[in-house]
Amino acid sequence: MRGVRGWLGVFLMLWLGWLAPAQAQSGGAELASFGVQRGEDGLLLNYAVNFELPRGAEEALNKAVPLYFVAEAEVFRDRWYWRDKRIASAARVWRIVFQPLTFNYRVTFAGISQSFATRAEAFASIRRGANWKVAEPAQLEEGARHYVEFSFRLDTSLLPRPMQIGIGSQPDWALSVERTQRFD
Repeated sequence: MRGVRGWLGVFLMLWLGWLAPAQAQSGGAELASFGVQRGEDGLLLNYAVNFELPRGAEEALNKAVPLYFVAEAEVFRDRWYWRDKRIASAARVWRIVFQPLTFNYRVTFAGISQSFATRAEAFASIRRGANWKVAEPAQLEEGARHYVEFSFRLDTSLLPRPMQIGIGSQPDWALSVERTQRFD
């Protein structure tokens, strides 16, 4: 009986150990709103992400280290005979950096930079996406079942190379949210 309890305890500890990283991976980010619209212009995506910057990332930002946020969307068509077919994908990348000489934040998106006086204003510019075109109308088949996989994350692979060493498994750098949604 004692051996069974011991094994049960070990199993419970291992299970809780696997559960903890899964919770840390979400990093406190959540989708406040998410919507997919299919129209004449194609497939449009609207989203709003709420998150608090992890402590490690916040410290790095205060030291003028640029942070990168990535939003990705992939559109799939259901197939019964094979894996679902990816018909479109789109990505957006934002770079945010604190400039200590001017005490402002600079956000760069698609080659265009904009300065903000406060951190809240800078992050408000990257938390929302409206009418983001992720697929052309010709890519969406009429009568077929489709779905979109969306993810928003803090991308540590774009950080300066010396900072990337050892931060991959640290929860202070984990910030991501994912959603899958079907549409007509």
